[in-house]
Amino acid sequence: MADAAAGATIKTTPSPAESRAELASAALPTGEYQALTQDQRSAVSEFFFPDAEDLDMDKAMPLEDHLREFREGVIRTGIAIAVCVGGCLTFYKELTTTLESPAQMNGMVVKFVQLGPGEFFFVSLKAAVAVGFLLAFPYILFEAALYFTPALTRSERGVVGPTVLSSAVLFYAGVAFAFYALAPAALGFFISYSQDVIESQFSIDQYFEFILSMGFATGLAFQVPVLQVVLGLLNVLKSEQLFSVWRYVVVGSAVVGAILTPSTDPVTQLLLSGALCVLYFAGAGALVALGR
Repeated sequence: MADAAAGATIKTTPSPAESRAELASAALPTGEYQALTQDQRSAVSEFFFPDAEDLDMDKAMPLEDHLREFREGVIRTGIAIAVCVGGCLTFYKELTTTLESPAQMNGMVVKFVQLGPGEFFFVSLKAAVAVGFLLAFPYILFEAALYFTPALTRSERGVVGPTVLSSAVLFYAGVAFAFYALAPAALGFFISYSQDVIESQFSIDQYFEFILSMGFATGLAFQVPVLQVVLGLLNVLKSEQLFSVWRYVVVGSAVVGAILTPSTDPVTQLLLSGALCVLYFAGAGALVALGR
């Protein structure tokens, strides 16, 4: 009798399929889980309750091993960043000439000055660190993917490689767009506005801050298609949803362009907002090509 009572109190752990079914049928307030579409609900359920065959349980490890892997990854990433920063410091004169080139395009004539003792020294250090991080960015992504990949399911793991590669390519494309299109356009606007009135002399510190912040902001903004495709492959978004809100995208890209550009001229903001619109529709088109 006691054995029967004890057996009746034993609770079995529900399977992932049962957990997903329970989550799908749960009574939640309007605007939360029940407000999602069926595909979105399936994506959320499968994310929190993946099937056992979709997980690699042989890769499970104790917390100490996770911390050791994390520490080793951080050390390798730090070494890569140190090498890139050291290379930039070694060739600081060439790096300075390269960063000054947007202000020399299209016949612009600008003099760069340092307004205090040691200003150029500290500016060169800051530029070397920023460009060093820029050069090490793909390796940082690789180490992050290497650390988090074992925690993903087999279907999610197939997205990691293309995501890291496309993210790095688009980041560099955004930096190049800022360097060869946005920065010359912004500087050309300001210099032409003051032409025949004052001589253009830029503080090297403020100029480098302008160029580097624009490059990093544009590189991050160019990640929009990557985010769209990843969410589409995870069945969180559909291409029809992305195309249905195109009017809001146009307005939002104009706002984002105004926020991300360090200058206030309309030419740079229009260029960036136009590029963001193109990237958004390119990401939506990629989902159409993938059947999503």
